[in-house]
Order: sequence, then C-alpha cells, then structure tokens
Amino acid sequence: MANRWLNGAVTLACAVVAVSACGQASDGGPTTVTETVVAPPSSTTSSGVSVPTRPVAGAAELRRGWKALSRSLSQPVSVSIVGVGTSASQRIDLGTLPTQVAWSTIKVPLAIAAEREHGSMTATAAAITQSDNASAEELWSSLGGGVQASKSVMTVLRQAGSGAQVPSQRLLAGFTVFGQTPWPTPDAATFAASLPCLPDAKRVLGYMGGVAGNQRWGVEIMAAPKATAVKGGWGPSPTSGYVVRQIGVLTFADGSKTAVAMTTVAAGGSLESGTSALNQVARWLNTKVERLPRGVCAR
Repeated sequence: MANRWLNGAVTLACAVVAVSACGQASDGGPTTVTETVVAPPSSTTSSGVSVPTRPVAGAAELRRGWKALSRSLSQPVSVSIVGVGTSASQRIDLGTLPTQVAWSTIKVPLAIAAEREHGSMTATAAAITQSDNASAEELWSSLGGGVQASKSVMTVLRQAGSGAQVPSQRLLAGFTVFGQTPWPTPDAATFAASLPCLPDAKRVLGYMGGVAGNQRWGVEIMAAPKATAVKGGWGPSPTSGYVVRQIGVLTFADGSKTAVAMTTVAAGGSLESGTSALNQVARWLNTKVERLPRGVCAR
C-alpha cells in the first residue's frame, strides 16, 4: 500500500468497515439525475468559446483495457481520470453509470468551506478520516446551515471546477442535507484534480492521506503511487442496491499527480460488493500507471 500523505494530519486508528452509509445508516437522500458519462468532445473557455479537445496520451490504451476489464467486473463501475492542474477537457471518462448522490465524498469541499470560515476545526479530522457524520453536521452548522452553508460549499466546488448543486434543505428524513448532492463521476474527478491546487485545502488533503480502515479501498490500495489521498462515500441507491464511490489524488515519485473518481452501484449490491468492484478497478489502474494522465499545479 502506498505511503500515507499526512501533511501534518493526525492518522487515526483503523475503524472496522461497517455496512452503514458513511458512518451511519446513510448520509444523503436518494436523488438521481440521469447522465451518460462520455469523454467530452470539446472544452469551453471562460468566454464561452468551444475549443477542440487535445488527445490525451495513454487514453486509447486505457479505453481498450477498460473494455476488457468491464466485462469481468463484479458490478458496473464508472471511473474518471485527469491530471492534477490540467483542463477537464483532458479527462478520461470510462463507464456510463447515471449520476449518483455524493454521500460522504462531499465532506471534502464542506470541510474546506468550514475551515475557510473558522480556521482549523477539530471536527474536520473525524469528518474526513473516519467519515463521521456528526462531525460533518458540526461543520455544516458552523456555516449557518441551509442556504448559507450550501452557498459556502458550492463556492469551493466552483473554484475547483465542479458544477455540483448542494441542497439547502433536508430532502429525506434521517439523511444529511449535503450528502444528497447529485455529483457526476466526471465532475467529481475534475474537483479532485483542482484540490491540491487550492491554497487552503492542504489540511483537508492531509487528512485524506490518513483515512481510517473504513475508507482503505479503491485507489487507496494501489502500490505504484508514492502517496494517496482519498475520501469515500457509500449509501443506498435511488432505486435499489447500494452506491459506493470515491475521490482520490495519487502522487508519484516525480511529484506529478493524478486525480481519480470512481462510482459503482448495483441492484442487490452492498458496501462489500461495491468496494470489491472498486478494488478490481484500482488493481487494474496500478498496472497502467504509466498511461495515467498526470500534472502539477501551476506556480
């Protein structure tokens, strides 16, 4: 397993993987937005002008390999890969799952927003490393809750290139407001690719490098990167089955970084079956590290 990317964060003891959603029965409501995940044919400049997408080195080989891998996966998976600090037009999208709710992956921009407002907060460590829902609720409340908190989290998302819309009110009793954010896998990867480049995200990213045992799956099990930083999310799907998803940043020996987002859902699925499927993808990615798009933050 890759060395943990601590950046001063406290590594907490491993927690036993539970079948509950991100620390409890779940942390978001089943909202769905159907979206077919395909590689974008073009990107758009700030002036609204569409420009052609440049070929991504290694993309063709990854897509060929994915075609074979997807037939052997235990359940459907979508994965998006992009070099840190690069354009979303350089992202490689594999799989066609519809958009699922964010679950606890949304705790990353939530924690950044809360610490922007208040400085270092003790609740951040448990919210990220253990995916503790009570701690995340504390962060949400510190932002004023409701519309005010939603706007604060979306400010972080927009700065990192994500268009995700965070609810401002509870959509389903028993579930957190923020966990019900619909978050397309490609959009989540774009966010993750900007995460190391946000000047005030270092502490949260450090905690992502020291997650507890309930999040040590997916790209976290890859041996090739020098370090990994991840955040997982899990809970019931909007229809039947179970959603398991992850955002991660891989750091290689030369300092270059790759962002990855993965999502899986299946009728009759579970946390165990979902993490197993994402582990299958991670082991495949580990054999393809030379083909993964990489990048660094602009100086």
